[in-house]
Amino acid sequence: MSGAAVVAAVMAVASPVLGLATILVWLGLPAEWAPTKTVSPQSAVVFTFPAVGAFLLYHRPRLNMAWLMCSGGLAAGISDVSSALMFRAAAGGELALAGWLRVPTQLGWAVCGLALTMVLPLYSPDGRLPSPRWRPALWLGCLSITAATVHNLFRMTPPREGYPYPEVIPSPLGIPALAPYMESVNVVGWAGIYTAMALSALSLLTRMRRADPATRRQIGWPLFAFAGYIVFLVLAAIWPVFMWPAIVWAAAIPFAVAFSVMRYRLYGIDTVVSRALVAAGLVIVVSAVYFGAGALSGLVVSGYDQVAGITAALFAGAFFQPLRRALQRVVDLLLYGAVGDPGVLAGRLTQAVRRGDPAEALTSVVSVLRDGLAVEGVAVEVADGEPRYVESGRVGPAAREVPLVWHGTRVGRLLVGPPGPRRFPAAHNERVLATLTPYAADVAHAVRMAADLQRSRERILTAREEERRRLRRDLHDGLGQTLSAMAMTINMARLSLKSSPEAADELLRELHTGMGAVTSDIRELVYGLRPPALDDLGLAGAIRDLAGRSSSGVEVEVEIGGDLSDLPAAVEVAVYRIVQEALTNIRRHAGASRATIAVHREEGVLRMLIGDDGRGLPESHRAGVGLGSMRERAAELGGICVVTGEPGAGTRVEVALPLTSTPPVIIR
Repeated sequence: MSGAAVVAAVMAVASPVLGLATILVWLGLPAEWAPTKTVSPQSAVVFTFPAVGAFLLYHRPRLNMAWLMCSGGLAAGISDVSSALMFRAAAGGELALAGWLRVPTQLGWAVCGLALTMVLPLYSPDGRLPSPRWRPALWLGCLSITAATVHNLFRMTPPREGYPYPEVIPSPLGIPALAPYMESVNVVGWAGIYTAMALSALSLLTRMRRADPATRRQIGWPLFAFAGYIVFLVLAAIWPVFMWPAIVWAAAIPFAVAFSVMRYRLYGIDTVVSRALVAAGLVIVVSAVYFGAGALSGLVVSGYDQVAGITAALFAGAFFQPLRRALQRVVDLLLYGAVGDPGVLAGRLTQAVRRGDPAEALTSVVSVLRDGLAVEGVAVEVADGEPRYVESGRVGPAAREVPLVWHGTRVGRLLVGPPGPRRFPAAHNERVLATLTPYAADVAHAVRMAADLQRSRERILTAREEERRRLRRDLHDGLGQTLSAMAMTINMARLSLKSSPEAADELLRELHTGMGAVTSDIRELVYGLRPPALDDLGLAGAIRDLAGRSSSGVEVEVEIGGDLSDLPAAVEVAVYRIVQEALTNIRRHAGASRATIAVHREEGVLRMLIGDDGRGLPESHRAGVGLGSMRERAAELGGICVVTGEPGAGTRVEVALPLTSTPPVIIR
């Protein structure tokens, strides 16, 4: 064992021994010599600081904060035992010895207060000052402790009148020349002590705001401990009942410092700090609002105490929720900086989405989400998208799954990995997810639509070539061969017209039959290119015709708005085919008794809504060929087609097709 470890071990053992000796001395005092308060935060320091300091020195022998903890705890033990022995000596009639025991009592108190409440916070958590600019705070603490110690050591012996004990304990170092200034020195000293303590805690806050995420989490432990101690200490000076919380908090400070130095990554101090600060702020402000409103109501409606109380409660309740949100935003900004603000993260996402294509935007979304949630990994899985899976970091096998829903349609899922080194509170996770998940759903939908568009283009090209091949085959092998045979029949009829009129008549009869077949083939080709009902009845009439030819068990209502007579041919065909497919789905799958078709032409856009009162879409719904065909027809014209429906609540098909003066681009 090294020499430093031996010294630390001696301090760790000696301090509790002094603390136990102090307790035994207090218990043995006569009642008239027993002070009203024998326990203070310094009493707790004796037992916890040296032990934790020795533990830290065992692992890190050069850690100066550990030496501060050991020396401060030992000084506290010396101060406490000297104070107890001072009263013991006075009770035994040795007043001169009691007076001299005041010296180690005050010196031990000064060393303990300076080391643990001022220097230790300034040097936490890495053993260095935040910057040279904080040296004045250190000097202020030294001067303030010195001033308070000078007052306690060099004041004159108090008079006998009003003295709380049987005999006056003399002050052997009293200086008469300083007597007129002692009270001022004491006031200035304590004001400086409280100011230096506040500045020490403020130094931790400054470090936290400027630090990287891991260091910010590390600083959270000592900041929470020292800030709580200062708050309870100030409250105890006003209301003595808060002295016990201050004692307990003082005993917990070294453990917070140890967590900060050794194991800060394992504990969610940001959760504790966040919720504690929000709760404290709510209690203080709501209490002030309640009592203020109650006092004002009592003055205005004097004599009506119940009315005043109800008014105050309602007024405070109205402030509660907005105040909680405001405090949470402030605390999030304080703990995490801009990265913890969901609004800032949403702005980053917006900029990233604007700069890249959907695939690049999805990568940016995953990166921002991982940064905002402070987890080890985030992944987005897009249904039928390209890319289908994008991951940042490592989500692991037990990832949390968050569905990505775009206008009622599930477009993918978000996978959130385990917490990282700076885990946010659970409530903060939910706020970030609630803010950013819609952006992720939008980008996932864009990726899916881009993939659908690419697949649609490929299918269009394939279908076009297949259609050309079919037309060529039908024209060459079917219509071409038939026309060639008819030409041969005509020649044979001409040759046999004079010699055998009966044979010529038979040939002409066969020719007539063949011409009917040709006419039927041509009609089928034409019907495949464009529904004839559009030319015969117009779009509105063709839609009503489709509705009339629907299943007899479904009542279909058609609503037409605007002039549909001069629409582009491609739009007419798309609307007709979408209505046809939707009615087919209603007839086959919906189990509906009533359906509605509404087509409205607006400026620059044609909107269509097809709804029914059927069974709706199942939860595990996956788009089939029919729904995919409707979306593709809308996408070909630059429009959108959205199919929604809850189980048991019917299905809605909403279509928006742009109407432009320029003809559609034809891919050749």
